[in-house]
Amino acid sequence: MTTTRYLEIADELAAELAGAPAGSRVEGEHGIGRRFGVGRAAARAALQELERRLVVRRVQGAGTFVNRRIDYVIGHDRRPSWHETVTAAGARPRTVVRSIDPLPLPEEHAAALGVPAGTPCHHLVRQFYIDDLLASRVHEWVPRDVVADLDLAVQAAESLDLVLRQVGRVEPVRAWCRVSLEVPPPDVCTGLEIEPSRPVWLVESVSRDAESGRPVMCSRAWTRSDAVRVVVELGSAPEGER
Repeated sequence: MTTTRYLEIADELAAELAGAPAGSRVEGEHGIGRRFGVGRAAARAALQELERRLVVRRVQGAGTFVNRRIDYVIGHDRRPSWHETVTAAGARPRTVVRSIDPLPLPEEHAAALGVPAGTPCHHLVRQFYIDDLLASRVHEWVPRDVVADLDLAVQAAESLDLVLRQVGRVEPVRAWCRVSLEVPPPDVCTGLEIEPSRPVWLVESVSRDAESGRPVMCSRAWTRSDAVRVVVELGSAPEGER
């Protein structure tokens, strides 16, 4: 067997999976080995090559699934909304609230929200999914006087942006955003189901009310790079790019 056999297998599987729905289960190493008449090492190498190409995602203890990487676009004319941005990219968003607690605002976020440290806030920890595949783990801080019963509101609507608009009567827009590629801390790696050395997108942002200018939320989102490509758009797009 040639040393490039695993690449031939990966090419054939990539072509087959091109039209498969995101999240579809993919044969494991044993199945691929039997099908192509190769040993487990070659089958594993083929799956690793597909993962490197972002065609599949391997989840420890669950299996291998068809992956679809979307463009997550950040711009002045786009809402700071996970659900709206993912939907606009042609994928299915889903949000799971891991915790929401009333906590005093830490010093590190006080300047971002323009209020003193210790101000009563809601601290949310949420996980975001794209086409039912885990994509992002987010920590968010919202002053309690923006939405007093936020814990109840997010049970009725997955979109925090929608809750802020309908319950808080504010119109969130991005006031500041910073995007970097970072290796997350251990607890985030565990939450994202990735190995400790894998870098992910870190998107830090502050949203303000478009009418009053008051900051209403700050967030820190750790997002898997095999799930999204973060695209930052500044200014107006050229006529041919719209």
